[in-house]
Amino acid sequence: MAVSSSLISMSLVSTTLMSNKSNLPSSSSSSLNSTSFSPHNTIICSTDPTSNEDRNCERRPLLLGVGALALSLFPASSIFAQEIPEKYDSFVDKLDGYSYYYPSDWREFDFRGHDSAFKDRYLQLQNVRVSFIPTDKTDIHDLGPMEEVVSYLLKHVYAAPTQMATVFDMQERTVDGKNYYTFEYALTNRNFSRAAFATLGIGNGRYYTLIVGANERRWRRVRNQLKVVADSFKMLDI
Repeated sequence: MAVSSSLISMSLVSTTLMSNKSNLPSSSSSSLNSTSFSPHNTIICSTDPTSNEDRNCERRPLLLGVGALALSLFPASSIFAQEIPEKYDSFVDKLDGYSYYYPSDWREFDFRGHDSAFKDRYLQLQNVRVSFIPTDKTDIHDLGPMEEVVSYLLKHVYAAPTQMATVFDMQERTVDGKNYYTFEYALTNRNFSRAAFATLGIGNGRYYTLIVGANERRWRRVRNQLKVVADSFKMLDI
C-alpha cells in the first residue's frame, strides 16, 4: 500500500501550542470571492504574557477606530481579503498557520488533544475541531492517493473496533498552491451513528486535520452547513 505507516501516529498524536488566534464576525454577504472586508468589531485573542487578562485569552471587541490597526497586523493575502459567509464567523490562527469558518451561533470549547474547537450551544456532538502534529512531509500527496489515504484512516484510525465506517464522498482541492483532501463519512455501531467531514492538509511542517460532524439523525438537515466549514479550511504561511 502506498500510504505511509506513519499515518497512524500522525493521526493519533496531536500537539497543542499557544496560538495567536482571532475570531472574525460574519459578513452580511455570502460571497467568498469578494475583496472587501469590514473590520468593525473584530475580536482578537492576545498572547501577551504580561497581562492576566491576556493570559486567559479573553477576546474583546475593538473600537471602530482601531479597525485599520487590526487589518495592518495581517498580510493582504490573509482571510481578511475574503468576505465571511452570512451566518458564519471566521477563526484565524496566524501563529499555527490555519483558518476556517464556523457557524456564528456556535461557541468555543476545549476539546482534548485539539488546537481549536467550536460546538453548537445545544447539541454538543455537532462540532468542529482542528488538530495538527509535526511531519517531515511537505504535501498531502506525500501520504499517497486520496482513496488509499481515506480508506486507511477510516479502518485503522477513525473507526473503533465495534464501528462500521462508510465513505460517502471524497474530494481534492487546491487553494493558493496548497492541496487538501476532504471526505464525508459515517461511523456506526448498534447504538449510535455519527457523520462527519474531514479535511486534511500538510504545510508549515505540520499535518493538519479538521473534522466537523453531527449525529447522523441530523445529518441531512445540517450537512450543507457543515460542508461550508470543511471546505473553508486553509493553511496559512508562517
